[in-house]
Amino acid sequence: MPDEENNFCTIYLVRHGQAEGNAKGILMGHIDLPLTEKGKLQAREVGEKLKDIHFDAAYSSDLTRARQTAELILLERKLVIQTSRLIKERSYGVHEGKSREKYIKDTEEFHKNLEELIKAGQKVSKYPDGVESDDSISSRMITFIREIAVANPNKTILAVTHGGILRSFLIRIGFVKEEEFPLLGSLDNGAFVKLLSDGTDFVIKETSGVHIIHN
Repeated sequence: MPDEENNFCTIYLVRHGQAEGNAKGILMGHIDLPLTEKGKLQAREVGEKLKDIHFDAAYSSDLTRARQTAELILLERKLVIQTSRLIKERSYGVHEGKSREKYIKDTEEFHKNLEELIKAGQKVSKYPDGVESDDSISSRMITFIREIAVANPNKTILAVTHGGILRSFLIRIGFVKEEEFPLLGSLDNGAFVKLLSDGTDFVIKETSGVHIIHN
């Protein structure tokens, strides 16, 4: 089992603070909205939790809500925040800007069928209405982590991302089962996971604001 003593890279994957779309209950996806005042406070609270962590580099998705969160976490630290499209949120296609609850209701049958296909070991690479699939977004996250981990052995990295892609990644690597990790409520704004990786293995060492339903 890897630990901080070897060549593994330590990556803190953080979900951004509350953005205007979160407060209004809409699907943002690639819609670029800023943090609310509550979201800024949440970002500062994450910064306080991580104040004793030395970060060698910092990344965020290229969406404003993630970049603002990274800036507030780091505050006086003299780190340039690099942006990456690999860790931006899922595209929700035609559903972007619409109610989250309505999206879940309207796509309930699709997700039920999807769950059955997943249980049967079948991968679904294409979703309807231009929605980016779980396979696509988790693959993006894995590509990002592999690139960062290989380039930064023994270093500690901050990466601010989004709830949808982080959820799919945690399911993909087997940290949690999909039925234990609902679309809504599984990751707080400001949630984070401490991940160790060498580009091949992915080991979660710590979580904050992550809610798993155990039946």
